[in-house]
Amino acid sequence: MKKKVAILGSTGSIGTQALEVIRRHRDRFDVEVLTAHRNADLLIEQALQFVPSYVVIADEQQYETVKEGLSRLPVTVMTGVQALSEVAALPMVDIVLTAMVGFSGLAPTISALKAGKRLALANKETLVVAGALITQLARDYGVDICPVDSEHSAIFQCLAGEQPGSVEKLILTASGGPFRGMSREMLQRVTCKEALIHPNWCMGNKVTIDSASLMNKGLEVIEASWLFGMKPAQIEVVIHPQSIVHSLVQFTDGSIKAQLGLPDMRLPIQYALGYPERLKSEFPRFSFASCSNLTFEKPDEVFRNLSLAYEALRTGGNLPCVMNAANEVVVQAFLEEQVSFLDMPGIIEETMAHIAFIDVPTLDEYAETDREARVYARGILGR
Repeated sequence: MKKKVAILGSTGSIGTQALEVIRRHRDRFDVEVLTAHRNADLLIEQALQFVPSYVVIADEQQYETVKEGLSRLPVTVMTGVQALSEVAALPMVDIVLTAMVGFSGLAPTISALKAGKRLALANKETLVVAGALITQLARDYGVDICPVDSEHSAIFQCLAGEQPGSVEKLILTASGGPFRGMSREMLQRVTCKEALIHPNWCMGNKVTIDSASLMNKGLEVIEASWLFGMKPAQIEVVIHPQSIVHSLVQFTDGSIKAQLGLPDMRLPIQYALGYPERLKSEFPRFSFASCSNLTFEKPDEVFRNLSLAYEALRTGGNLPCVMNAANEVVVQAFLEEQVSFLDMPGIIEETMAHIAFIDVPTLDEYAETDREARVYARGILGR
């Protein structure tokens, strides 16, 4: 039987590539739900092609546009943030792909977990913000979380068939972004336009800026800790400019397994949707003959966001939530050219030091922490 898929964030980079995967496997998947924040035109275009049962536009000002654009289809159009959580729990949905960016993905993810849906997780911030809560809900409701991030998908694949307790260390690879090798003096002059030119991956603006600052890798360290039950000291980051080795697992006997492939997000997306089966694809194949020089190096400490993420993970509680909220604020400010590249870590660090620490936050306390951290970070920007 075909699997019915809900794609939360269908107009973003992950969402559009997921639809490309589904388009190639129409015999395996049906699109049941499509959601977007405010990109009404693309959402309408996607719905006209895939004809889902439900469409959600979170921005209520775009509701009439979407409703009118889909008036000839048997599609239920909904709007508002609460609607995202409602469609994530629809009884006919088999797989929920959470491709939303940032804190906004938390509530729909919780809704999907409580409804017992299989989760293809591309929203790393969900585990960064509330990893303890999410992993506990997954256990309580017997839900499998299949990671979509290329690094976590690689680790997930390397762990297949391995015994619990056999893992010594996880090794996450990072391309180093467009500014790899630059000094602080050089980084003082970089622009947003330059930061958005990633050497290997095609991603959304927010993730691309996070990649340039190494915050994306910091978020992935925290995500890996929750997904795979690893302590901070058991997670290492290495810079791998070619982005061919997507991550590695070192075992207690000293052996290392790695997952390799071209930098193409359609591969981990397809793996997550088809798991545990590997679906055939016509995607380009990697050739050692055309890329015989694979290199690895330590992360440069000039990119401070990675150490801030490790600090947040070691401290725990609501500190990762604070860090994530402040980062979302400064990234948006950088995209709007309101703050420099090198100023971002300082604002994040100051916000982390200011917001009151909560050891075991409730869902409401996570939400309040997120709000307070955003207000404080914006206050720094306004000085």
